[in-house]
Amino acid sequence: MNWLRQHFFAFADAFHHLLRSPGNFILNVLVVSIALALPFAGLTVLENVRPVSEQLAVEPEISIFLKMDVSREKAIALAGNIRAVLADNGSAARVNFTPREKAFDTLKSKTGLNDVLATLGANPLPDSYVLKMSGFQDAMDATRVDDIAQKLKAMPGVDTVQIDSAWVKRLAALLRILRLVLLFLGITLGAVVVAVVFNTIRLQVMTQYEEIEVSRLLGATNAFIHRPFYYTGALLGVCAGGVALGLVVLALQPLNLAITDFARLYASEFRLAPPSLSAIGFLLGVSALLGLIGAMLSVKRHLSRLA
Repeated sequence: MNWLRQHFFAFADAFHHLLRSPGNFILNVLVVSIALALPFAGLTVLENVRPVSEQLAVEPEISIFLKMDVSREKAIALAGNIRAVLADNGSAARVNFTPREKAFDTLKSKTGLNDVLATLGANPLPDSYVLKMSGFQDAMDATRVDDIAQKLKAMPGVDTVQIDSAWVKRLAALLRILRLVLLFLGITLGAVVVAVVFNTIRLQVMTQYEEIEVSRLLGATNAFIHRPFYYTGALLGVCAGGVALGLVVLALQPLNLAITDFARLYASEFRLAPPSLSAIGFLLGVSALLGLIGAMLSVKRHLSRLA
């Protein structure tokens, strides 16, 4: 109970000192919240994009479009030659043949352009194959896929060969780069937060120098003197983290309007969701920890000089 009373007194003392100079406290909260808002926003965007990227297939797919004058019998017989090319390169794939009629029906059902397609008269789509590759993960594998695509394109009756999943690997690489950039940004701005809290507590220590000296004369321990400053730093961090999260949530509203209009062009309902309760708790905890670290560094440095 004595330990709880001491911490309650330290928290009340820190809160009392903040109320005596609310203007300075609000300005410091705004400065720290601006530093925290950018990594919080980046983390929110990455958390929204991560589930989408995980659902995308990273295994490459090769689409083979045949020439329009290739007969159906020759098109079906081409499957044996495709499997032979794959076997020569030590590769495995699921070979799926798509007749031009089925491709045309799929196009009409998914695009809703029945009237436009009806004006074309004849079916403009060729027969095609889709090769769903497996066991391709790194850059060397990507080179093998390109070699296979070149050999398939040289086969008689083949018009175009397209590697459909290369962009997925580029997206995964881009997300890895963004995570590293966000980590570097978070560390840098975290240092800024610690520096701001460090300077804030330094000024508070200087203004309370006489009060600290009187407390020491009355027998107060260093831990008793330090606690209110620790709570001040933690309160500054929590309040700044709350303001930063509020700014991020407010920014999501106009951003989602633009994203929704863009997603509809691709028949998607994707939109950015606000941080979850667990994410909010984690971010507020990190904010409080940064404030506490800045306060601890400042108190130990400046109170030791005043001793």
